[in-house]
Amino acid sequence: MDVPPPRSRCPINDVFERQLADAVRDLDAQVDPPHTLQRVAEMTPEFFSACDHVGISLVERDRIRTPIATDERLRQLDEAQYELGEGPCREAILEHETVVVDDLATDPRWPSWGRAMVTELGIRSSASFRLFTRPDRTWGALNVYSTTPGAFTDEDVEQGRIIAALAAVTLARSIHDEQLAQALESRTLIGQATGMLMERFGLDDHRAFDVLRRLSSQQNVKLRDLAAQVVQTRDLPVGADPAAN
Repeated sequence: MDVPPPRSRCPINDVFERQLADAVRDLDAQVDPPHTLQRVAEMTPEFFSACDHVGISLVERDRIRTPIATDERLRQLDEAQYELGEGPCREAILEHETVVVDDLATDPRWPSWGRAMVTELGIRSSASFRLFTRPDRTWGALNVYSTTPGAFTDEDVEQGRIIAALAAVTLARSIHDEQLAQALESRTLIGQATGMLMERFGLDDHRAFDVLRRLSSQQNVKLRDLAAQVVQTRDLPVGADPAAN
C-alpha cells in the first residue's frame, strides 16, 4: 500500500506573515486610539511562544503612563517604573529600542522593580519594545511578560520588533484620524453657528465669525464649545450682544 508522504509543517515565518496580515486588518478596523491599544494588547500574545501578560506604556508630555495592561496590578507595577526611575520599559523608551530580561529574579539592573514583579505576579522574564514611527517620535513601549525564565527567544524578539512597529504606525494613524475627525467636526459646528448668526442678526459671514471669536475670548470658552452651544440653543449665550465691539 502506498504511504502518502508526510505533510510538511508550515514554516514559522509563513505563519507569522499570515498572523501579521490579519493583525493589520484587525487594527485598521478599530474606531479610535483606546480601542486600537486594547486590541494590540489582546493580540500580542499570539506572536510569542510564552507570553502571559502585556502592558502598553505611552509618553504623555512630561510623564509616561501605562493605560493598558492585561492585569491591573501589572499596570500599576509597569507604571511604577517611572516613579522608581528603573525598569526595562523605561529603558526601552529612553535609552534602547529593545530591552530583554531573561530572569528578573537575578537581573541586577532594576532590583526594586524586579523584586516586586517576581514576588507579586510571579513574572520572571520580559521584553520591551519601543513604539516609534521615526527616531524623534516615540509613542511609548510595548511590554510582554512571562512567568517562565528565559521565555523570549531571538525569533520572539525579532517578531516583537515588527509587532511594535505595526502598533506604532497604527496608533499614530489612529490618533491622526481622530484629531482630523475632531477638527472637521469643529469646523462644521463653527460653520453652522456662523450661519445661524448671519440669518438671525443680518450679519455677513466675516462679521458673524468675529462675533463668535469675540464671545469665545470674553467668556473664556473654546470656540468649538461656544459654537456647539449656539447650534444646540439656536441663540447666543444670555447677555451676549452681537453688536458690541
